Amino acid sequence: MARDSVLVTVLRLVLTNMTRHRFRTVATAVGIALGVATIVALLSIGDGLKRTAAGFVHLGQSDFGVFQAGVADPTASIVPISLAAKLERNPDIAMATPLLLIVEAVKRDPSAVVFGADPDGFFAQRLIVTAGRRDLGPGRILVGDALARRLKLAPGDQLQVKKRRFTVAGVFHTGIFFEDNGAILPLAVAQKLAGRGRGEATNIVAALAPGAPQKEVERQVRRANPGTLVIGTPEEASRLGANGELVSKTVTIVAALALIVGGIGVANTMAMSVMERERELALLSAVGWRRLRIAALVLSEGVLTSILGAGLGMLAGILGAQALGEALDVAAVVTPRVTFDTVWQALAIGAAIGILGGLYPAWRGTSASPLRLLSSGT
Repeated sequence: MARDSVLVTVLRLVLTNMTRHRFRTVATAVGIALGVATIVALLSIGDGLKRTAAGFVHLGQSDFGVFQAGVADPTASIVPISLAAKLERNPDIAMATPLLLIVEAVKRDPSAVVFGADPDGFFAQRLIVTAGRRDLGPGRILVGDALARRLKLAPGDQLQVKKRRFTVAGVFHTGIFFEDNGAILPLAVAQKLAGRGRGEATNIVAALAPGAPQKEVERQVRRANPGTLVIGTPEEASRLGANGELVSKTVTIVAALALIVGGIGVANTMAMSVMERERELALLSAVGWRRLRIAALVLSEGVLTSILGAGLGMLAGILGAQALGEALDVAAVVTPRVTFDTVWQALAIGAAIGILGGLYPAWRGTSASPLRLLSSGT
């Protein structure tokens, strides 16, 4: 009971001091919130990139994809179409088909990816057509249902890809992010639009035979085809381009800056508070408060202010990431996703800022002699 009453007393003193200096508390919290908001936005975008990469790995419900090694962007990959037939000679691979990815080809929605696919390959055959027909004949295009909703397209409508117009033959759904937000053309037509040779594709997607060990098959494909990169997991897909690594490193840098700048801000605020309350802290010491309890009082103020800022920053980061995606017109490709890890990391950074910034003021608040401070006021 006595311990509970001490905690209640400390909490009351913390809240009283924070409300007594509202402007200073709010200014410090807002400064911390800006740093935390940036961290949350970057973390949620990074998680969105991983989710997008997961869809990129399993195009056409495939088990893995084969790309050109060493490219900074998977859409810049170039592999020979003949590689598909070579892969199918492996008894552990049931099917393989080439794909050609064209980005920023749909003027009405630059984030949509246009896929060039063999009409007889498993990628095209696995499409679930929800309206119209699976028709990839001359001048025809199939559109994912998510893209169709955004652009208000239906079978019979026209869609311009690059400088050529196509008639929407059908609308499909696969449940794969990239596909449902994109469109499909015959491979030969896509090659002409992209300026690629008839023997070139962006990647080869493959489906394993039942019971085939995926990791072993991937190693076999990698060894048999030097200069290729085999991707079977979202983590591998995010490493293919520079975006995932860039976001990860940026988050680390911003987190370090937030800790330093936020810690200095909290230290400054708490140091000023301690200087103004030296006699008050001395009085607490004189009536029996131990130095550890006084230090805990000062630290609690810093941590509470920081967590307040972290909470505001978390909300601002979530809203800011969504707004940034809409403003840059990439919401269809990268949708920020807030996870439990994002939340606890933001709160942990806020608490760390409070502890880091409160250490010196806490030491200062307990280092001066209570008798000297009390006598100086008489």
